[in-house]
Amino acid sequence: MDKVTLTLKDREVTGKAVKQLRRDGMVPAVIHDHGKPSIIVQAEYLKIEKAYKKAGRSQPLTLKNGDKQYTALIKNITHDPKKGSLSHVVFNAVKANEKVTADIPVRVKLAEGDEQTPAEQAGLVVLHQTETVEVEAFPRNLPEELFVDGTKLVEPGDSLTVADIEVPENVIIKTEETTPVATAYEPSALQSAEAEEETSGEGSEESEAAEGEQPKEESSDKTEQSTEAKPKEEK
Repeated sequence: MDKVTLTLKDREVTGKAVKQLRRDGMVPAVIHDHGKPSIIVQAEYLKIEKAYKKAGRSQPLTLKNGDKQYTALIKNITHDPKKGSLSHVVFNAVKANEKVTADIPVRVKLAEGDEQTPAEQAGLVVLHQTETVEVEAFPRNLPEELFVDGTKLVEPGDSLTVADIEVPENVIIKTEETTPVATAYEPSALQSAEAEEETSGEGSEESEAAEGEQPKEESSDKTEQSTEAKPKEEK
């Protein structure tokens, strides 16, 4: 993929005051750099959104902040729960000569000219069970995405696991090999399994409700109740 470059500016606004920053079309961000003090920055919304769409969390990008430059991966993205827009970004600086871990998307590769797996062409349902896998590689070797061969999904019960992923050179997959990626099912069998799961869930909810109706036992000696304050959680 093309090299992704993002220009950042130092940020002095923190805490609740970042709300105004977002209204002004900026996104607060932070760069973590190998145990050094975090670098508090910001970027224009459209530019940081464009960089995220191109690099995702799996591809290194170049960050420019004043006269400093970093190679980094996007470690975490926070979205506004109502608008769905980016509200905060955490970058993790990496070194070109040190291996890093990243979550890489996994796709089912189809035969040339096909839009479905053989199983789907036969009326089966292919359930995608794993969207990403963790890999280890040097930043320059991180793949944009990984693939499993969808032509192997033919009959009910056929399954592809992490072990079936086509692994590029200099890339190590850390996710357990037996983790399922995609499986072919008869539609009726899948519907039965879903119905059974719903029934089981309703039963457990009723059980929990019944337990909740039981009266709580009161201590006969209230002086024995602990008055020790709970430790405050670190923010």
